Amino acid sequence: MSVHQPVLLEAVLELLEPPAGPSLLVDATIGEGGHAEAFLRRFSGLIVFGVDKDAEILQRARSRLQPYQDRVRLFHRGFAEFFERFGELAARRPDCILFDLGVSMFHFQASGRGFSFRADEPLDMRLEAGQGPTAADLVNGSTEPELVRILRDYGEEPGARRIARAIVRAREKTPITRSGELAQIVRRAAPPKLRRARMHPATRTFQALRIAVNGELEELARALPAALAALEPGGKMGVIAFHSLEDRLVKRFFQRRQSPCTCPPDSPICQCGGKKELEILTRKPVTAGAEERAANPASRSAKLRVARKV
Repeated sequence: MSVHQPVLLEAVLELLEPPAGPSLLVDATIGEGGHAEAFLRRFSGLIVFGVDKDAEILQRARSRLQPYQDRVRLFHRGFAEFFERFGELAARRPDCILFDLGVSMFHFQASGRGFSFRADEPLDMRLEAGQGPTAADLVNGSTEPELVRILRDYGEEPGARRIARAIVRAREKTPITRSGELAQIVRRAAPPKLRRARMHPATRTFQALRIAVNGELEELARALPAALAALEPGGKMGVIAFHSLEDRLVKRFFQRRQSPCTCPPDSPICQCGGKKELEILTRKPVTAGAEERAANPASRSAKLRVARKV
């Protein structure tokens, strides 16, 4: 299998450049270690804390970062829990924090957990193997209104009702247990013009189920304020998002923490005593150029936002 290529690499290295001398980077979603490896190679005084809830992919990162093992410490846990307990885990604050959200190509290509609608695998989708309900549990155990909500809220799927109805009808005959089976159900439920479209009709359904299974948006909402609290004053936080739900959450968090006042707009004077906590460094999100998009298709939807703690 090819080595994972981290997205927006040069922009990440430039915008999150650590201070000279000893410094600490928390790679909150270390995955296969691509960004961490580049940081360690470029900045000799840097220590990296790598976090991931997937033990299998954490082992891949460990192997990739073996040449830098004296400057790397890996943590097997979710990033929200990690930052909420950061004071127990480290003696110093991080100078830089990176979130590379979403899932690795490893999960789509080699995990065997049903993340891809292009394969026929057990319908699992858990990032932390063996923990919590699977995608099959949601597909077979949710009511039709619950399925509609999942597809609408987490996949922004305009055909949520139609797809939920098709899933319920199919599972009445036999439980849906494999990714290929689910992909076919969704495809058959799609109007003919969507079956011929460039984007597979099941794309948003699979995204929605993955987000729901792993509680991705809820964990991100917990992690951002906890990460900001842990960050060294003057330190920088960067977030790479791959879909609008994540990016919107990050954008609004940065904007709220950059604005010193949280009073209602019609309030004649400030009564909250709020203080500015962040300075946004990316007026617009950084996206991949044409060359990177051609070389690394995973970068096409990536958006990077960076802010500095004040």
